[in-house]
Formats: sequence, C-alpha cells, structure tokens
Amino acid sequence: MGLVRERRKTRQIRVGNVRVGSEAQVCVQSMTNTQTQDVTATVAQILALENAGCEIIRVAVPDMEAALAIRQIKDQINIPLIADIHFDYRLALVSAESGVDGLRINPGNIGEEKKIRAVVDCAKSHNLPIRVGVNAGSLEKEIEKQYGPTPKAMTESALANIRILERLGFQDIKVSLKASDVERTVEAYRMLAPLTDVPFHVGVTEAGGLYAGITKSSIGIGMLLAEGIGDTIRVSLTRDPVEEIRTGFEILRALGIRQRGPELISCPTCGRCKINLFKIAEDVEKALLERNARIKVAIMGCVVNGPGEAKEADIGIAGGDGKGILFKKGKVVRKIDQDCLVDQLLEEIDSMTKDAEDNHGKKS
Repeated sequence: MGLVRERRKTRQIRVGNVRVGSEAQVCVQSMTNTQTQDVTATVAQILALENAGCEIIRVAVPDMEAALAIRQIKDQINIPLIADIHFDYRLALVSAESGVDGLRINPGNIGEEKKIRAVVDCAKSHNLPIRVGVNAGSLEKEIEKQYGPTPKAMTESALANIRILERLGFQDIKVSLKASDVERTVEAYRMLAPLTDVPFHVGVTEAGGLYAGITKSSIGIGMLLAEGIGDTIRVSLTRDPVEEIRTGFEILRALGIRQRGPELISCPTCGRCKINLFKIAEDVEKALLERNARIKVAIMGCVVNGPGEAKEADIGIAGGDGKGILFKKGKVVRKIDQDCLVDQLLEEIDSMTKDAEDNHGKKS
C-alpha cells in the first residue's frame, strides 16, 4: 500500500483553462495580498506567482473599483483569475463582465434568493464555476447556533449552499471548508467527502506566519491528500504568496503526487562546514523556482560527506575551505572557488536542462 490512497471521485469543472476534479492533477493556487484596484502591483505579484508555478490566482473584490480593475489585470496575466466576493452580489456580476474566470462566494451571505439567482445566471452565461467558501469563523448564524463552530456545522453549511446552487440548476461547483486549526479542517473535509461529488479546494485558513503556517498547512493538507481528498490546494501564510506556492508544491512532491522543477536536498551542517550554507541553499532554492528540470540537486556543507551522502543527486556542490567541489551522481567533476559555487552550479543545471531538451527533440 502506497502513502497516498486512491483519489476521491469528483465531478469535472474548469477554471479558465485549468481542469479541476479527480480526472485532473491536483493544482496549486494562491491569493494576492495587494489592493486589487492597484493594477500595477497586483499584476506584478501575479506574474511572480506564475513564475513560481501558481496555476490559479484569487483576488479580493471588496468594492466596485476592484471589480472593474479585473479587466486590466486579466489582460496582463496568463493564469485563471478568481474573484473573491462577500455580501454584495453586484460585485460578482461586474467581476464576471470584467472577464474573471471563477467566483468565490458564500451563497448564505449573498442575501435573498433573487440575488443568488442573479449570480448563478451570470455564472452560467459566462461559463464560470463557483467556489462555495465555508469558513469556521463566518458560519450562518442559525447553523452555528445549532452546532457551534464545529466540523459538523461546516459540513452542514457546505451542503446547504451546494443545495441552493444545485436547486437553481448550477453544477460547476467546488467547495472549501477551512478552519484555523488542523483538527476541525480535516474532520470537516472527511465528513463532507462521502456526501457529495463536488471537487474540494483544500487548505487551513489563517494558518499563521511562515513556520506555524507551513507546519499546520503541511499536516492538514498532507493528511487529506494522503487520504485521496483534495483537487486544488492553497497554503495560507502571512507572507509573500510566492512562499505559498513553494510550500504547496513541496507538499505534493513529498507525497509523490506531483513533481515541479528540481528537488533540492541539503545537509543540516555541522562543525566541518566552512561556508555559509544557509545563504547558499536559500539562493539556490530561489533560483530553482524558475527552472523546470526534474532533477535532484544537492547542497552539502563539506567535501568529507558531500558526494557520498548525496550520491543519489543528479548534481550538487559541497563546500571546502576557500574552494568547493561540483559533483554529479556522487562523482567529483571539478573544484570551484567558493565564491563561484552557486553560479557554476546553476550554469551546469541549465546546461543539463538544455541537453535533455535537445535529446527529447531528436527522439520526437
């Protein structure tokens, strides 16, 4: 038995050109933290996220200015854009007219049925999916009064909102059930999973800063994915959203679900280390974000154990005292001045990538 169970069967929807559902790969998404009406800043952040591998991006739409800005944003980006709407149904209508690729709403806070129907009719006419976003911190009053802010309440809220949309003849739905703690989040998804075939967007909300957020998200998202639950994921961090994408793909890689770009391994360092391995590893990690070669790269602190301990790596460097070494598959290729280790490693990776692409081209 493998680490990951068979994927939960879910219906197929599309967010722009990205397929979502059990017949498609689990995709990684994020949300901007810029003011959406600041088109320049928002576009710059989305383009950085695209370079990091982000596949779907969500923006907050708190007012009409933000809704109208979507058209300018869409003209300058490449990945699907989702509008995050609360309370005012008119923002959803204008976002749709502005070219958004999907809507994130909570039908329960949109108001009376004619407003929900207007959003649904608009989504149908523009072929837009709707994500029902359930959050333990903002449940419907009657549901929270009956169940408290529990997994049961989150499940009941999701089912009620799914029923509203399906009663209006709308099927292109995905759902999220997020809490700020792992236990409630995981239990809510487990509870809802057998009750619907709607795709799940998985994440732990308000997870915290870098360390707390990565830990909670990795455990919560990782547990669910290992159980076959999850069609899209978002790691929520109080941080540059690029870090969310990096973490999301590392979770998928660790579970053997998806690979994107090079895998980096590095030693924890010891008294033999004579170089600033922390900075070198960080610099290499950032540089690898924009490289797509599926290779294993090793960053090791010393030549004593470097090539041997990392012999499974396709390529790597190991530090010395003033000089280091470049190695491939555990074999030393050459010595390198310490200041040039990172640059020459990246040049070698790019060369390996080009050779692999050239060979693939000749075969095809």
